[in-house]
Amino acid sequence: QVYLKESGGGLVQAGGSLQLSCATFGFSGYAFAWFRQAPGREREFLAAINYDGDIADYADSAKGRFTISKDRINDIVYLQMNNLNPEDTADYFCNAGNLDRSGKYDYSGWWGRGTQVTVSA
Repeated sequence: QVYLKESGGGLVQAGGSLQLSCATFGFSGYAFAWFRQAPGREREFLAAINYDGDIADYADSAKGRFTISKDRINDIVYLQMNNLNPEDTADYFCNAGNLDRSGKYDYSGWWGRGTQVTVSA
């Protein structure tokens, strides 16, 4: 009785913005994170947020442009992405895991199926 589903991807021009959503169900006490995987590249960590939604951690590639947040009432994890460029083209995934006290995110085997983001030049 668990659920993770990403949405909000699509086609956007360079310099534009998108907000991705991850609907969650059944993960009480878990932290959440966003990852992405571009063609020919490994899946990379972008950002994580704790269960209460008041502590966040970002990869260097996401700092300054991306913001992770959580709707605590509806259990939705968002990734706001601004100033997008073609290098951001990838499949974006959410994950349920653990964010430790030092800011290190440990992912679990719980993944959504992903949402595609394509940024045109």
